[in-house]
Amino acid sequence: MSSSDVQPSALARLLQVSHFLKPYKLQIVGALIALIFTAGIMLSIGQGVRFMVDQGLATASMDSLGNTVGGFIGLTLALAVGTFLRFYLVSWIGERVVTDIREVVFSHVIDLHPGFFETNLSGEIQSRITTDTTLLQSVLGSSISIALRNIIMLFGGSTLMLITNIKLSIIILASLPFIVFPILLIGRRVRNLSRQSQDRIADVGTYVGESLLNIKTVHAFNHQQLAKERFDGYAEQAFETAVTRIRYRSVLIALAITLVLGAIGAMFWVGGQDVINGTISEGDLAAFVFYAILVAMSLGAISEVYGELQRAGGATDRLVELLNAKSLIIDPETPAHLPDNHLGEVEVKSLTFSYPSRPDHPALKSISLKLEAGKTVAFVGPSGAGKTTFFDLLLRFYDPQEGGIYIDGVNIRDITLEELRRDIAVVPQLPALFTGTVKENICYGKPDASFDEIKAAAKAAYAEEFIDRLPEGYDSDLGEAGVRLSGGQRQRIAIARAILKNPKILLLDEATSALDAESENMVQKALEALTEKRTTFVIAHRLSTVIDADQIAVFDQGQLVELGNHKELMSSSELYSRLAALQFKEPLSN
Repeated sequence: MSSSDVQPSALARLLQVSHFLKPYKLQIVGALIALIFTAGIMLSIGQGVRFMVDQGLATASMDSLGNTVGGFIGLTLALAVGTFLRFYLVSWIGERVVTDIREVVFSHVIDLHPGFFETNLSGEIQSRITTDTTLLQSVLGSSISIALRNIIMLFGGSTLMLITNIKLSIIILASLPFIVFPILLIGRRVRNLSRQSQDRIADVGTYVGESLLNIKTVHAFNHQQLAKERFDGYAEQAFETAVTRIRYRSVLIALAITLVLGAIGAMFWVGGQDVINGTISEGDLAAFVFYAILVAMSLGAISEVYGELQRAGGATDRLVELLNAKSLIIDPETPAHLPDNHLGEVEVKSLTFSYPSRPDHPALKSISLKLEAGKTVAFVGPSGAGKTTFFDLLLRFYDPQEGGIYIDGVNIRDITLEELRRDIAVVPQLPALFTGTVKENICYGKPDASFDEIKAAAKAAYAEEFIDRLPEGYDSDLGEAGVRLSGGQRQRIAIARAILKNPKILLLDEATSALDAESENMVQKALEALTEKRTTFVIAHRLSTVIDADQIAVFDQGQLVELGNHKELMSSSELYSRLAALQFKEPLSN
């Protein structure tokens, strides 16, 4: 997800997410009215200052002074009310829109094909959904409002300056090009640095997440000091990029202040002489000074906001890249459907697949096999032979380059992903548990399951005995990734989840590998009941768990080299008999 070399302006990039504002037109109109109202009052205060000086102070009249002060207080109260409404509405819009963006981005990302996350780090994506949207919220909920208000005051103040005194206005306005040009020039550099800064922050977040997720491994290998040093490196890179960005923004603001206040100083010199000579009144000069300061403050605020817009533009780029990412695995335009009450027969025809990152090295080559409904086939063979890849293809995490997989005669590419995965359950070698309770993790594949169904599944997976010992039973929180359970307990929760789903097709990837001998015996019984009348694919390295499988498929280097039962393979497959000899201490033939 790299950025383009040719980048549009910050404002143009922010407009890419402007459609998120459309549902809140009423709030936007209210905020604009409040914004214009407060800007108008600020501009009116200048006339109040002129009136106070010329009519209140110059006439030495207490009544006139009281009236002018009373009017000033009235404007102040109106300004306070308008500011409250503007701030509340603009902040609400910012929070609401950014919440919508987060929801839409996450909804899009969670639907992307799993292969997308092999080339895009989860920490980087997390940073975009959290850090970048927070920056966007700051702009939408504050900076744009400040920019619009100051633009109104800039043009309004400039107009009133011209009305008050043309000669003095020329001095101020003549300096504007010298202020605007460096803002645009330096702002472009700030934009690029902002993107780099966000990328470096994402690197920090990615490393933190990875280290904390694997904290036991970090400690087991005494890697804490190296982890600290590596984190410090990422953090320092983020700091150096941020400091460079801050330096440019500081120069931007300092230039604006110097040029604007220099122009005001020149105006004071000329205006002071005009007051002394009687060309203009003290009130006119006071009002003009007020407007000049207002214009100067507006320019300063706009220059600062411009830097924020550049940062937000970079954040928007990163979010839009996520939203524009296309899933390579999609539903067919006109989907077919599995037969009513389908049985779960699986047929593989000439299946060939290479991972996108290794197109010249097929992970599977011309695989063909047929498994009748309710039967069990075990995949055995060395690591990297393609066994897990077949599971990924059956679940349509990827699509093959050649051949296909058929369930009850229907190509899985012709049915929707939801329908395909509805009747498939997976028990992986390393079970995936989520932050939440035992109950929530068991019913992950069937959220509407009753508590009795959940308990029955846990009992069938021999998980009930340890669940009952937990502090709050089924309502006990498991912590991140089930960190509060042992490996065997996590495995049994995963098996209970599969049992509860009651699938037609079952995928077991070393489902008992994390269990001790006693637990393995109990769970093996549960799996025997679970696999009964279900089409089951089993990946196994321990051949003792699959001796009784209806078929055993022997894989080697992405090819299906033998297919048969245990007895047949012992006599016909050199690879299988060698694996069996290593595990059972049997002779090479049987």
